[in-house]
Amino acid sequence: MNLSDFIRDVPDFPKPGILFKDFTPLLADPRALAMAVEKMANPFRGRGIDLVIGAESRGFIFGTAIAQCLSAGFVPIRKPGKLPRSVHGVDYALEYGSDRLEIHSDALGPGQKVLLVDDLLATGGTMSACCELVGKCGADIAGIVVLIELPALGGRARLDRYAETHAVIEA
Repeated sequence: MNLSDFIRDVPDFPKPGILFKDFTPLLADPRALAMAVEKMANPFRGRGIDLVIGAESRGFIFGTAIAQCLSAGFVPIRKPGKLPRSVHGVDYALEYGSDRLEIHSDALGPGQKVLLVDDLLATGGTMSACCELVGKCGADIAGIVVLIELPALGGRARLDRYAETHAVIEA
């Protein structure tokens, strides 16, 4: 099964000039979804991952499933105003604007091994912000995994200083 067959290109979304990678057909197919989760989790099996971290909102979809595969917990990174306790926050640039992400300040601790998960790696802005948040909590980044990478946008280069990065599909 070729997982790329389950990814649709949607031009000019969310704004003109952006080619959106719609993976909802992959989510709707039980075999494709299971294969995607396995391919994302496999490089990190047996590596002592304590927690899987997923960025709002599409990182939650794969992050919780991967956490279950790895017998790890899951910690969400959210948009501003969604977490009820003390938070660490990071402002960052996107391909089409800017945003902010937050994590509970007590969600991670020193020495915990974490795996960062998201659906897409483009310029690396979101994942770089996630890495910065993990650093503020003192945890160790054991790896980064995404379903889709857009290599032409160079996001992987922004992440090299944090951890090895795996992508299931290059588009």
